[in-house]
Amino acid sequence: MSAPERRAILVLGGTTEAVMLADRLVAEWGDRFDIVTSLAGRTQAPGATPGEVRVGGFGGVAPMARYLEDRRVCALVDATHPFAAQISENARIASATARVPRLALVRPPWERMPDDNWLMQPDLASAAAVLPGIGRRVFLTVGRTDLSVFAACPGLWFLVRLIDMPDAALPLSAYEVISGRGPFAVAAEQRLMEEHKIDALVCKASGGEATRAKLEAARLLGIPVLMVERPPVPDGPVVDNVDAVIDWFDEQVT
Repeated sequence: MSAPERRAILVLGGTTEAVMLADRLVAEWGDRFDIVTSLAGRTQAPGATPGEVRVGGFGGVAPMARYLEDRRVCALVDATHPFAAQISENARIASATARVPRLALVRPPWERMPDDNWLMQPDLASAAAVLPGIGRRVFLTVGRTDLSVFAACPGLWFLVRLIDMPDAALPLSAYEVISGRGPFAVAAEQRLMEEHKIDALVCKASGGEATRAKLEAARLLGIPVLMVERPPVPDGPVVDNVDAVIDWFDEQVT
């Protein structure tokens, strides 16, 4: 395969911020660079993303480094989910190997309000261990890959929200599945929790506006929130907004 003539900017996506960034990059730099967003392919119908989109993993650090070289990537922006720790670490090593400048775009964390009842947990296993002492009807919003840690929670019922409806049964004994993609409204989240008699919410400290409403609804209803802390961000430069990414890239090419 012949090498592409133009250099590329690679955005590791899967977040609202990544879509916003791709839109800005296409508008401001699309005449000079190929703007490529890479998606893991875990959702069936990802939202439209400006520019070129590639779907699927790279297969590890070495294949990612080769992709950066073959695609003539001149800058990599890691705009993945705050809990996508493995892909972020792979990106750190691969970009260093290929000598490609890398920047992490990490959305700001949620801020605790005075009436919030957040019980911070270091990981999902810890959340599952204490959950039976917190609530019996649980709103579970941690994604589909981590549900098995809650299988051993005795006597609990779960309302599980996923982006896509699952193809197979979940590893839980008593549950209902609903699908939805943010942003969600506070009133709708409050109504959902009331209708299902939810008395505990489990989530990851993802940050962002799209799913903040569930926390506001929990606050209004006095529902405790078991919130899993974020993993550490890999070493390297970090910003928390799209404008800062644009400023960084301007410096890389001038």
